[in-house]
Amino acid sequence: MKNSVKLKTGQGGFSLVEILVVLVIMGLLISVVAPTVLNRADEARVQKVQADFKSIETALKIYRLDNYVYPTTEQGLEALVEASSLDPEPRNFKAGGYLQEVPMDPWGRPYLYLSPGEHGEVDIYSLGADGLSGGEDQNADIGNWREEE
Repeated sequence: MKNSVKLKTGQGGFSLVEILVVLVIMGLLISVVAPTVLNRADEARVQKVQADFKSIETALKIYRLDNYVYPTTEQGLEALVEASSLDPEPRNFKAGGYLQEVPMDPWGRPYLYLSPGEHGEVDIYSLGADGLSGGEDQNADIGNWREEE
């Protein structure tokens, strides 16, 4: 006796046209959503930089209150973690330092520091995603100063 399998008609799979329509719709949704998500990541990086600036600026102000001067450019931000032996040596360096460690920018590079600064008493800045001076959008330099509009 032969086993026969009966196929029910009208219960076929999706047609090629239906699959293509779904793929086109998904592609359109992705093209609309992806830029928004990517921009949010860039915004988060900028917010991290600004938060780092605030903590570094606070540490620098406390350092100046204790030692009457900001660390020099040569001493760098590392002078907030460990007392510098470069002149002018800190007079009243706080035990434990002013920061546990100097944070890195969101792209894994150290923040740059100038004292005296070109835009204020001290300048702290990141060269952005590309690590090069200048640039636009995510490659733009980010500093602790306000740009004139």
